[in-house]
Amino acid sequence: MIPVLVEVSGEAPPLAEAEAAAAAEALGGRRSADRGGPVPGLVAVDVPGQGDPARLADRLGLARRCLVLRAAGDAITATLREEGGGGQSASVRRLGRPSSGGDDPTIRAAGRAYADGGGRIDLEHPERRFWLATGSDGIDRLLLEVATVDRRATGARRMSALPFRRPVGLAPRYARAAANLARLRPNDRVIDPFVGTGALLAEAALLGAKVYGVDREAEMVRGALRNLSHLGLAAEALVVGDAGSVEVGDPREPFDAILTDPPYGRASSTGGEGSAAVVERVLPRWAARVRPGGRIVVIVPGPVSPPGPEWALVLAVPVRVHRSLTREFRVYERVGATTPRPA
Repeated sequence: MIPVLVEVSGEAPPLAEAEAAAAAEALGGRRSADRGGPVPGLVAVDVPGQGDPARLADRLGLARRCLVLRAAGDAITATLREEGGGGQSASVRRLGRPSSGGDDPTIRAAGRAYADGGGRIDLEHPERRFWLATGSDGIDRLLLEVATVDRRATGARRMSALPFRRPVGLAPRYARAAANLARLRPNDRVIDPFVGTGALLAEAALLGAKVYGVDREAEMVRGALRNLSHLGLAAEALVVGDAGSVEVGDPREPFDAILTDPPYGRASSTGGEGSAAVVERVLPRWAARVRPGGRIVVIVPGPVSPPGPEWALVLAVPVRVHRSLTREFRVYERVGATTPRPA
């Protein structure tokens, strides 16, 4: 296993930490103990292979970068001098304050050590990026950035950039976090019983999942298909109908996850049925088709009942997702013997 430290973005920290852990698990890794003591804003995980830090960064929505620990405390100067021996250009910055190096004597000393070893400091286009972060014990750590989260690409999927829009929608970074909480892997089968604009299914499909969905409004299904197509994605099946009765896909094939943001509030259409009642009626039906070990990720204003005794609540995090609109990200896992998943 390769130890990696994920710098979370500062948005909804408990959700960001849970996302980092779940994404590592989807790659065959795990959350791990903070080596050398915790550093605020960093989540320690283990991933299996050399290329997995980059794969992890590609998955994450609520993070900035993946790093590895190179040295701590008194060993930092000697380590940077040795690292400079390769002759590459590098930047050395303070994590969380990337523009404050000029007035930080520790950063200046770190840069001199790297240059003394034969390296070159380049703050604009460095070949390597080093970061200093102070742990809860007051001791600095030297971290090497090994992968960067492409937050610009995530922002390009915001509602205002899509062809089919609604006044309120789940931001893509939160939709990606939800998809990661489901621990999706390529070719997993995912169902959203309340498709809406398709934001959740888009993030699931970008992670390689096969996506299915239902919405009672034909306009929403057409719009979700437009948004998926705009992003270069396709659904296995999107169906118009009541998710409590309509069928999608082969009922003999289990789903790996349910990923949904049910309709709530005045702007949503539930055909006159109360929003909470719709969820309580629909969710157990699809939960019965999820394999053991599979997950349900549902985003709701408050608690919802587990869809059955075989489901265990593993996470509940309230998050303000739009102005005064608060949602709780709830994750349930189906207990019992797990169904093998293809590698």
